[in-house]
Amino acid sequence: MHVLLIGSGGREHAIAAALRSSPKLTRLSCAPGNAGIAEIAELVAVDPADHAAVIAFCKAEGVDFVVIGPEAPLVAGLVDDLSDAGIKAFGPKKEPARLEGSKAFTKELCTEAGIPTAAYGRFSDAEAARAYVLDRGAPIVVKADGLAAGKGVVVATSVEEALAAVDACFSGAFGAAGAEVVIEDCLVGEEASFFAITDGIDVLPLAAAQDHKRVGDGDTGPNTGGMGAYSPTPVVDDAMEMRIMDEIIVPTVRCLAKRGTPFVGVLFAGLMIEADGPKLIEYNVRFGDPETEVLLPRLRSDLLELMLASAEGRLSGNIANFDERTALTVVMAAEGYPGGYRKGSRIDGLDEAAALPDVSVFHAGTAARDGAIISNGGRVLAITALGGSVSQAQAKAYDAVDRVRWPDGFCRRDIGWRAVAREKTGG
Repeated sequence: MHVLLIGSGGREHAIAAALRSSPKLTRLSCAPGNAGIAEIAELVAVDPADHAAVIAFCKAEGVDFVVIGPEAPLVAGLVDDLSDAGIKAFGPKKEPARLEGSKAFTKELCTEAGIPTAAYGRFSDAEAARAYVLDRGAPIVVKADGLAAGKGVVVATSVEEALAAVDACFSGAFGAAGAEVVIEDCLVGEEASFFAITDGIDVLPLAAAQDHKRVGDGDTGPNTGGMGAYSPTPVVDDAMEMRIMDEIIVPTVRCLAKRGTPFVGVLFAGLMIEADGPKLIEYNVRFGDPETEVLLPRLRSDLLELMLASAEGRLSGNIANFDERTALTVVMAAEGYPGGYRKGSRIDGLDEAAALPDVSVFHAGTAARDGAIISNGGRVLAITALGGSVSQAQAKAYDAVDRVRWPDGFCRRDIGWRAVAREKTGG
C-alpha cells in the first residue's frame, strides 16, 4: 500500500516511523517532510495547501491512502476534496474539523451534548469582550476563536492581562483567528491530554499523556507548542479514562453523528482533571505534538490498520495495545523560541543519541544541507525514551539529549516533574 503522509513536524516523523512497521505498507511518501523523515520516506515537493496538487500527485503515483498530520489541511477541507476525488484519507472532513478550527463551535457543541466544560462568553466586539472580563474578574482565559498555531490562548492572572489579550486579538495579533474571541472561566486542576480514534460511530480509546506548554522549567514563561510530554500519566487511571470516554469523547462523537457530520479520525481532548472529574478545555482534531512522540513509541498495534479501519468505517472489534512502560520526550528548541529565533545552525550527535537503548530521535524543524543536519524551525527535535517508570524514562531521555551537540538549542530540564514527584512520595 502506497501511503502519502502530510506534514513536516516531530508528530509526522513519529507517525512515519510507526507506519513503516506495518506489513501493509509498500511505499511511504511525505509532503513536505523534514530531514529525519527523509531517512525513512520519500519526500515530495507538494504543498499541502494546494489540494489540487495533492490530488494530482496521488493519482499520478498510485497513492492508496493519505494520512494528514497537522490541523490546517483538515480545517481547510483537504479530506473533503480527496474524498470527492475518490482518494481514501485519514482525518475528519471540514465541518467536524471545526472542533479545532473554532473554539466557539466546540463550546456550542458542549452545551448541546451536555459535555462538562468551563463557563464562557463569545464575542466579535472588543468592548463587549472587555466588559465581560471586567464583570467576571481574574483569573480568566482569553482565546482567539480560530487556528493560531497554539499561541492564541492567554491564561490571564489579572484583569489587566486579560484586557491586553482581548485587545491583542481584536488588533490583529492572530490575524483572522482573532476576529472572534472566546473568554472562559479558569478551570483549576491538573491538565492532561487524551486521545481516541473513531470511525464516526465506534470509538476506540488510545492513551493519555501530559505535556508541558510553558517554555521554562517549573512551568514558567510564555506558552509554546509544547516543550515535552510523557505517557501514560498517573492523573488518568482506568476509572478516569472511563469517565473521559463516557462524559466527553463518546457524547461528542454521537452529537456530530446526529448532526449528519460524523467525525472520522483522531480526537485529541485537552482536559482539566478537577476534584469532581474531567472537564474539556478544548479539542484538537489530529494527533498532538509532542504527545505523538510518546504515544506512538508505546503503541504495539498496527497504526496503519487502525487508521484504515477508522477511514473505512470498521473500527468495531479493533484493539489498541500499548507498551506498559512510560515514554517521555524532551523537545529541543532554537534559542529565542517561542519568540524570534535563528535558523540554519548545525546539529551534531544525533546518531549517538539515537543509538542508546529505548531512545528515538524525532526531527521537527530540521533540514539537510551539505551532508549535515541544520535547524529549520522553533521546535527542532523531540528526543523520546522508554523506561520502567517516569524517573527512568526521564533519565534516559536527558542522557540522550546530552549527546546532542547544538550550541544554539535549549530544552527544559524538568519534563515529567509532576509524575516524578509522585513516584518519590508514593502519591
